[in-house]
Amino acid sequence: MPLEALLQSERAAAVAADALVLMRELFPLVRSITGDGVRRTLDGVEAWIPLTRHEVPSGTPAFDWEVPNEWNVREAHITDVATGRRLVDLRDHSLHLVSYSTPLRALLTRAELEPHLHSLPDQPDAIPYRTSYYRETWGFCLSQRQRDALAACGEGPFDVVIDSTLAPGHLTYAECRVPGQSNDGADEAVVYTHVCHPGLANDNLTGIAAAAALARELLAGPRPRLTWRFVFAPGTIGALTWLARHEAELPRIRAGLVIGLLGDGGALTYKRSRRGDALPDRAAELIVPAAGGRLIDFEPYGYDERQFCSPGFDLPFGRLTRSPNAAYPEYHSSADNLDFVQPEALAGSLQCLAGLIGAIDANQTWRNLSPKGEPRLGKRGLYGLTGGAGPGQFEHALLWLLNQGDGHHDLIDVARRSRLPLPLLARAAAALVQAGLLAPADAHSFQPFNEEGTSP
Repeated sequence: MPLEALLQSERAAAVAADALVLMRELFPLVRSITGDGVRRTLDGVEAWIPLTRHEVPSGTPAFDWEVPNEWNVREAHITDVATGRRLVDLRDHSLHLVSYSTPLRALLTRAELEPHLHSLPDQPDAIPYRTSYYRETWGFCLSQRQRDALAACGEGPFDVVIDSTLAPGHLTYAECRVPGQSNDGADEAVVYTHVCHPGLANDNLTGIAAAAALARELLAGPRPRLTWRFVFAPGTIGALTWLARHEAELPRIRAGLVIGLLGDGGALTYKRSRRGDALPDRAAELIVPAAGGRLIDFEPYGYDERQFCSPGFDLPFGRLTRSPNAAYPEYHSSADNLDFVQPEALAGSLQCLAGLIGAIDANQTWRNLSPKGEPRLGKRGLYGLTGGAGPGQFEHALLWLLNQGDGHHDLIDVARRSRLPLPLLARAAAALVQAGLLAPADAHSFQPFNEEGTSP
């Protein structure tokens, strides 16, 4: 199964290298919560995986919000009129313009220009990331060194050009759906990543590339148990729009993961759902510490887990990052560039995500079909024929599953109690199902994968 292969370091490193190629392609694009930058980003993702795209008209309600007007920009720059020198140019970096800046062509003095400039005095070479989605204004972001150079030009005038449009259009999001077996494919899990940030590699090209890579691996393998839906949407308004348009389907969701910030040098960090003990939380307790990471409790701040975990939905969504949002100096600045992303960190994140997805997908509650005493495993070819020697790890897994197969304990319960690897338990469960000794406790049966990754 290709997703299981990601658990191996060599395969994870190769997939991470491919993901970095995609990130380099997408890095220069001027993305925002709407517009052609998002569409071109999805074009790059669609070269990897099939996508179903959705265009939602401006003004469409999304609970207490509505889809804003669509924003696009062709050029933006500041020029010193006296010297003809262009001091700031969007073509040099996609962060130079405040996202959603309104159109402008004007000659301004430095005093008139200064309130619309944003820099980071404590990081003189970094350009900050700033937005103005829901207030019509304009602005430029520049390094403190550029701002000092602009000040050295005197009082101006400065030729300021923002060739943008802000008009009724659409919000664009896309999905890749990997059909599952369980309940005729109705039981779903979701991987969600935001696609709105320009010029930032860790936040969130790593999330986009990781989601594309994971979907590609799932599509290449045997059919998973759950249907997996990979959603690529703008932050906040994209998640709210997706929830509003899919509200009738939300009861199908068994687990969800919001992913991003997967390539920095920080430890893996899993943020629990609002419930605190949902399926992905329990899977993360097995997988994340084993990968050297940590678990933190839910709080209503961060990325789009706060929308999925709002009290009106309370969906089983956790979040996986390395350093959490705003927890590293390069966050939301041009210092979050392609060089900042560590290939080995991205590979480790992919391994952890593959483990989480595998655990979530394999997890089921089992029922022993021969519960009175131990069934004879030897005559079914599941146990060594020579007595006196202790059982091996696989035989241990068989015994644990049979003992805990009372219809009340799922695979994660068994893994926690037995301290056996969950993939091993999943293989043992498949062998017991094939031998007619184990069955899913729910009404919807499926054929698990055997050790070779095919249906028995």
